[in-house]
Amino acid sequence: MANTVATHSQQTTTYLSPTVAYDRWAEVYDRDSNFLQRLDDLQLITMLPRFLELCSEEADHGQVRIVDLGCGTGRNTVKLLAALKAWIIGLDASTKMLDVARLRCKDRMSSLDPEHRADGVELELFDLLGSDDLPIYAENATGVVSTLVLEHIPASNFFQRVASFLVPGGYLLVTNMHPEMGSRSQAGFHDPQTGEKITTLSYIHSIEDIVRVGAEHNFKVVDQVYERAVNKEDIDALGRRAEKWVGARCWFGMIFRKIHPQHGFEGRDVE
Repeated sequence: MANTVATHSQQTTTYLSPTVAYDRWAEVYDRDSNFLQRLDDLQLITMLPRFLELCSEEADHGQVRIVDLGCGTGRNTVKLLAALKAWIIGLDASTKMLDVARLRCKDRMSSLDPEHRADGVELELFDLLGSDDLPIYAENATGVVSTLVLEHIPASNFFQRVASFLVPGGYLLVTNMHPEMGSRSQAGFHDPQTGEKITTLSYIHSIEDIVRVGAEHNFKVVDQVYERAVNKEDIDALGRRAEKWVGARCWFGMIFRKIHPQHGFEGRDVE
């Protein structure tokens, strides 16, 4: 259901549920000049290899099962397809986002040497808040990646669902809009067909709350919490829309490990 208001500039702003909003966004999502996605990509250059290394060690260097939770158009799913001894599962609540992701993953898999790519990939419809059953491919995952998704989900619901995917000792890589940015902005886009500003449900999560709620669901931070502000030197890489955010912290991310509530970490020790 939509709620439409007119701003002082007479621009129409329409508030939609996340699923409906992202269905509308799918067509232009990858060319929307979203600087937060670009900033996320930059940070994942180092975070994603570290996450995959941890997952591989947990699986004793055997096959890993990685879930991209809220995969959208497959921005991170295609990165994961270069992981060896891996089965990749992308889940999203938006059918139209998944349509784009399927095409991207098909193209990426065909471009990779079979000896230097993941063992397989599955993309499935899954609503983190609305779906009752876990997709069978996503059960007993070694790792979960979820980037720029938490903004739309209550933290407790998020960690509860992630815990249901992961094996004991499994890892979660999560990134999100920083609360410093979230207090001034939220996810949204301009619909090129209607001219509307489309926005959706958005929660402002503090880093302290995410660490605390994670701990309540038996997740412990590995390494450290990373925060990232926009610097003047970033504008060429992030685009002109990032200019007004220079000096502001816009992104945070961390890797968690699922622990046993009584016995601490299960699985291999982190080095």
